[in-house]
Amino acid sequence: MTTPTPGGSEAARLEALWSGDFGQQYVARNKDAGHDRGAFWSSLLARTQARTVLEVGCNVGANLVHVSEHVPPVDVWGVDVNLDALGIIRSRLPQVNSGYAVARNLPFRDGWFDLTFTVAVLIHVPEDAFALAVGELVRCARRHVLVVEYFAAETTEVNYRDQTGAFFKRDYGRLIGGLFPELTLEDSGELTKAEGFDDGLGWWLFAKP
Repeated sequence: MTTPTPGGSEAARLEALWSGDFGQQYVARNKDAGHDRGAFWSSLLARTQARTVLEVGCNVGANLVHVSEHVPPVDVWGVDVNLDALGIIRSRLPQVNSGYAVARNLPFRDGWFDLTFTVAVLIHVPEDAFALAVGELVRCARRHVLVVEYFAAETTEVNYRDQTGAFFKRDYGRLIGGLFPELTLEDSGELTKAEGFDDGLGWWLFAKP
């Protein structure tokens, strides 16, 4: 059961959007995404030495398929709000742990994972729930938090398939650093289609004290 929170109404609207027909259409469009992401994840996981990993918004496992090549699958977790996506990931990666959860209320203990991360998920978190979602990533991480999201110097809403309030480009490094000054920005960069990601995505790797 999700605990009611400030900003919960708009966040709940978007969670329902992604768990329903709109989200199922996204799943169908992206079933084969992520084939070329192996090099990125190999480098990132070698650097962080993470042995327990959580992806928030795992969809069909485009990232976890690579993560589980370097981390024992029993110690890899993915959560999502779309049941169709979870069904696919359970079929593809049966040894990886997957389940339903919303980004603003994760069902894990503090510091349970060496690494928590998102890929193109925080862009779909509304402004009034953004700090809640990032706070959960930080709370559940023991060592590192990684976000891979669309960058803009100033927060910019994008009309996404005729949906409003559903896609925000942001300077995630600056915003997360401001919300959680105890984090250290270890590194950041840009990603391309050649690396298996959409152009315009940036990544930010934060370390916890």
